[in-house]
Parts: sequence; structure tokens; C-alpha cells
Amino acid sequence: MTNPIQDFNQRIIDEFRANHGRVGGPFEGGRLILLTTTGARTGTSHTTPVGYLPDGGDRILVIASAGGSPRHPDWYRNLVAHPHVTVESGVFTYEAKAVVLAGEERDRAFARAVESDRGWAVYQEKTDRVLPVVALHEIARPGPPNINASSPGEAIRLVHDAFRRELALVRMELSASTSTLGAQLRVNCLTFCQGLHNHHTGEDVAMFPFLADRHPEAGPALDRLRAEHEHIATLVEELRQTLSGGTDLDSVRTEVDRLTTELEAHLTYEEEQLIPLLDRT
Repeated sequence: MTNPIQDFNQRIIDEFRANHGRVGGPFEGGRLILLTTTGARTGTSHTTPVGYLPDGGDRILVIASAGGSPRHPDWYRNLVAHPHVTVESGVFTYEAKAVVLAGEERDRAFARAVESDRGWAVYQEKTDRVLPVVALHEIARPGPPNINASSPGEAIRLVHDAFRRELALVRMELSASTSTLGAQLRVNCLTFCQGLHNHHTGEDVAMFPFLADRHPEAGPALDRLRAEHEHIATLVEELRQTLSGGTDLDSVRTEVDRLTTELEAHLTYEEEQLIPLLDRT
């Protein structure tokens, strides 16, 4: 006898992996990961699609809502028993340590979630249990990140597409805001900025010198890309200052629009220049 919930989850998992994180249905346009936990009783691996909240730095947040069910979801009971988990973002796969938030830290995080999506409050109202909030801390490993790509050129394109999707989500959230900049939206913007900074730093420090050594003819293009990185870093810093200076939506929208325009052109040019070199190297 088939389990409808397991069948539904498996369809989402298959679609997620086939399309590098893009899915339709109820998760379309949202932030989604695949979370693999170890069974609390069985010791076997279980993978579940879970919505998440950016939280800056090396961690993301997940909420064990189970749609407001009176019982904790299986994945939550699993990670309480075995905190070492695997996270798939659609582009990256990494190991993480699960930490259940408590007290004021949990309450602040949940309040941010409700501020960005009233649905979390609806789930809480349906049950007597306090919905757990769990931080998934990425476990740093030596070497390059584990990107779900078949070639270095495809890896660049997938990472860029992930930035495009996240920036589109931030812009959509900004458009939906009507009065002030919410705390979670501010975190989303800052997390995007940090991810972009880390990506560009990795290219400047490792990828560009590697390509320059093997393809001297690409020097002018690499010099231009380095200069564009510096320009985008300036825009990112201006956005950071705007976010830290208050909650004026118009100012944030202006800075995000500027960053979007510059970044889209940069990503396109970078793909045109780097993908052919990477796939030949």
C-alpha cells in the first residue's frame, strides 16, 4: 500500500534534483532544501523537502511545523537523535550540524518567520506544541564546495542561476512590503550579499589566477571581471549601509535595483568569458 505523503515528497525530491532546485506546485518560487536525516529508531537515511529561512553566515533555519500537526515531523525527531544531517540546495550539497533553538533566540527567529509569512503563525495556532526552530550549521570541509554539476562550466552557470533566483525572491519580497522593511527581509538581503561576496572572493583568489596561468589570452577579460567585482562590491556595501541605517523601503528598493542591473550584466559577461575556458581546461 502506497503512502500518499511519501509519494508526494518523492515527486518533489525527484523534480528538485532534476532541475537543480527548481520545483513547481506548492513550493514554486519559495526557498526549499532537501534535508537528509538519520532515522531515530531505524538508523536509515530519510530525505524530506523542507522550506527554509536564510539566517546569514554559515547557517539556515528550518521550522518543524508539519502543517500545524499535533506531532513533530519525523525529520525533526530524527535530527534531535542524530544532529549530523545533509543539506541539498539544488546547487550545493553539504553536511551540517542541527541545533534546536531555545528561549529568546527561538522566539526571535520565529517572529521573523511570521513577519515574512503569516502561514507560520497559522500553523502555530493549529497546535498546542511550540513549533521548533532548528539552525542548520554548515560543517566546513577542506577543498572546493560540492557543486551538483557535470563540468566546471556548468558549475558556474548553476551558481549564477542560484544568485539570480535569490535576487528575484528578494525583489519580490520587497515589492510585497507596504510599509517598513521587515527583519527577515533584511536578513535575506544581507545573506545574499555575503554569498555574492564569498563567490567573488573565491574567483579572485583561486579561479582567475588558475585561468590566467593556462590561458594568457584571457587576461583582458579577467582584468575586466576583477574590476566589475570591485564595482559590485561597492554596490553591495552601499546596500549594507542602507539596510543598517533604517527601514526605508524606497532606499532599499533603489539599491537592490542598482545591484540587480549591474549584477545581471556581470553574470552574463562572466558566463560568456569563463565557461568556454573552463570547459577546455
